[in-house]
Amino acid sequence: MTVVHHTRHKNKTIAALLAFLFGGLGLQRLYLGGLRDRWLWLHLACLPAALIVSLAAPQADGFYKLLPIILSGLAGFLEALIIGVTPDEKWDARHNAASGQQSDTHWPVAVVLVASMMIGSGGLIATISRLFDLLYTGGAYG
Repeated sequence: MTVVHHTRHKNKTIAALLAFLFGGLGLQRLYLGGLRDRWLWLHLACLPAALIVSLAAPQADGFYKLLPIILSGLAGFLEALIIGVTPDEKWDARHNAASGQQSDTHWPVAVVLVASMMIGSGGLIATISRLFDLLYTGGAYG
């Protein structure tokens, strides 16, 4: 008698949505890889990193204090895009090889992709603008 172990099917749309909404905290990494995922711990490291910056430089602009969290959030938007554009066959080979199901992604992942692109690119442009403003003008424009 053979025992077949099925793992839980990982939904690509849910993973992309988690990356879009909570990518800065790495919840998509927790969903996909569990607590052993190294990228999850890197995302979570943004919180103590922000605290360290705040304690080390209390007089610094708030932007610098939040920069680790902002960068982790931008990485989350990028992860949402990568997850969303991954073909279903490649997704299943990587995350659902033992689930016994096949992914069939439809339009909801496209909505997540569009939102990630809009908010993520806007956030990246705003972050770069604020960083250059602080570095070159000392914050004269904001």
